[in-house]
Amino acid sequence: MHMAHALHVISSGTQSLSDVRRVVARIHPYITMFHLREKQRTARELWEWTQDLVAAGLPCTKLAVNDRVDVALASGAAAIQAAYHSLPAGVIRRLAPHRLIGVSVHSVTEAKAAEASGADYVLFGHVFASTSKPGQAGRGLAALQEIVESVNLPVIALGGITPNNAPDTLATGCAGIAVLSAIMLARDPMLSAQQFQQAMQNVRVSPRCAWPMAKMEGVK
Repeated sequence: MHMAHALHVISSGTQSLSDVRRVVARIHPYITMFHLREKQRTARELWEWTQDLVAAGLPCTKLAVNDRVDVALASGAAAIQAAYHSLPAGVIRRLAPHRLIGVSVHSVTEAKAAEASGADYVLFGHVFASTSKPGQAGRGLAALQEIVESVNLPVIALGGITPNNAPDTLATGCAGIAVLSAIMLARDPMLSAQQFQQAMQNVRVSPRCAWPMAKMEGVK
C-alpha cells in the first residue's frame, strides 16, 4: 500500500457554517482529515455541522470531531480528537471501539501517557510560532522529534506550519501535519491545500509512524 504523509485541517472556530462548508467542499479531495473544533457550539449545533459537511462532500472517513464523543458517534465520524479536558482515551475506546482516537499533547510525558491509554495517534504542538497562539514561541523541531522518538504512534505536528517549513517538519519522522488558518482562512483554500501536498510529496514516510489508513477504511 502506498504510504503518504497525512494532512489534517482544523476548523478555525471563527467562521460561519456556510464559510466552513464552502471551504471543505473545495479542499476535501486534498486532505486526510478535517477536524471540527468549535468549542463554543452545542452538541446539536455540532451534529448539524457534521451533516452539512458530509452533504458538501466530506467523507465520514475524513471527519474528526474534537472532544465530543457523542457527536462523533452520532455523525459517523472516523476520529475523535481528545484534549486535556476530554474524557480519557481509554474511556473513549470503550465507548467508540471502532473509531480512531487522537490525543493532543504538549510533552513527552503526555505523549507516553496517551500511548499507554490506547490512543491511535497524537497531535503535538505548537511547533512554530502561530497566529492562533499569539505571543507564544514555538516548541521547535527538536521537541517534535523527541515526541516522535518517544512513542510508537503516528505523530501529527501542529502550529505555524507552512509549505516552506513542512519538509523540515516531516523530516523529524512525524506522520503528518495539521494546519488551521493557513488553509481555512486562505484566499484560495484549495490552492493552499495543493501547495501543502506538493511540499509533502518528496519526504520519505517512516512505516513505523505512518498514518493508520487501514483502520479508517473499516469505518462506515
